[in-house]
Amino acid sequence: MGPLWCGAIAPDNAAKVAIMTDHVVPHFHNDPGVEVIEIGAKEFMCVGATAPLDHPHVFLDTGDENEIICPYCSTLYRYDATLSAHDARPPECALREPAAA
Repeated sequence: MGPLWCGAIAPDNAAKVAIMTDHVVPHFHNDPGVEVIEIGAKEFMCVGATAPLDHPHVFLDTGDENEIICPYCSTLYRYDATLSAHDARPPECALREPAAA
């Protein structure tokens, strides 16, 4: 069995990790309590509110649709192709810092 890499990246995997960090799933929250959040991603995480008031972080995928409702907080997310994947309208609903697991 090879070495375990806890807290560090195995040298032969560094390039793979660099590629993976370019594709982090966007996270959104609804601290303002708005009815609809427009987002530029069709696959994303809803955290409800920012910690410590967050709900279980749920992965949502709109599939062929342009809207989806979070089953925890009932926020309606609407896809908007003019936004980048990590952007939201209102902009403060995009979670920029890493979300707590």
